[in-house]
Amino acid sequence: MKRAFYVVRKTARSISGGVGLIVIVSFLLCALFAGALTSHDPYVQDAEAQTVSPNRAHILGTDDLGRDLFSRVVHGSRISLKIGIISVAIAILIGVPVGLVSGYSGGRLDMVVMRFIDILMAFPGILLAIIIMAMLGPSLTNMMIAVGIVNIPQYARQVRASVLDIKELEFVLASRAVGATNTRILLRTIFPNTISPILVLATLGIGTAILEAAGLSFLGLGGQPAMPEWGNMLRSAREHLRSSPWIPLAPGVAISLVVLGFNLFGDALRDVIDPKGRRRE
Repeated sequence: MKRAFYVVRKTARSISGGVGLIVIVSFLLCALFAGALTSHDPYVQDAEAQTVSPNRAHILGTDDLGRDLFSRVVHGSRISLKIGIISVAIAILIGVPVGLVSGYSGGRLDMVVMRFIDILMAFPGILLAIIIMAMLGPSLTNMMIAVGIVNIPQYARQVRASVLDIKELEFVLASRAVGATNTRILLRTIFPNTISPILVLATLGIGTAILEAAGLSFLGLGGQPAMPEWGNMLRSAREHLRSSPWIPLAPGVAISLVVLGFNLFGDALRDVIDPKGRRRE
């Protein structure tokens, strides 16, 4: 725990890490206290306030159905952050064990697993997600599953590469020499040394998952149209890009900011955890 606080504190001291952390915390607070931060219901329509430009009553304006955009963006942060976190969790829960077993076992099992991973990576991410959504059906839950599956290869390959570097080191050979089982070696000796790259990849992956989910929602494969999910909002606002530019601008800026925040913090975190990698670049 002390090590985690030290890493976060050192990451936040850098300019990019500090800015990224501020952005992430701001959106997390919006998600947690959305009800207290907004005075309008994100689902309530007002026929007398359709496509109203930003003013005191509606600081980001309203959409074509009279719904307050600020309220929808703030409440949408709950949905988008939930999508990003759960999608990354799915990818980690599957990809990390696959990478551990594949890298440690080697041989034919490693070859078969990696060829399957290569097949998944041969598809563009958004195309593979669309294929999965076509099989599962459009819904928010299925979208999180699809985005999670798309990102499994990244974690599997990263963990496998770490295991290949670690498993021949002296402390692993010493554990094997004293009779430790393969399961114990994997879980107690090798896995703790792969956590750092997983954390960096996960931090960067949340922003990517939010962006991919927004793209799927924009294509109509996400939740219900009335749901204040940022991709849904962009989809319904595309017809008003010229006449009422504030409608697509609000969710578009929100997506850009949260992705930028995770990318900045993830890059700074990588520099703190792996300073040698920074020098190699």
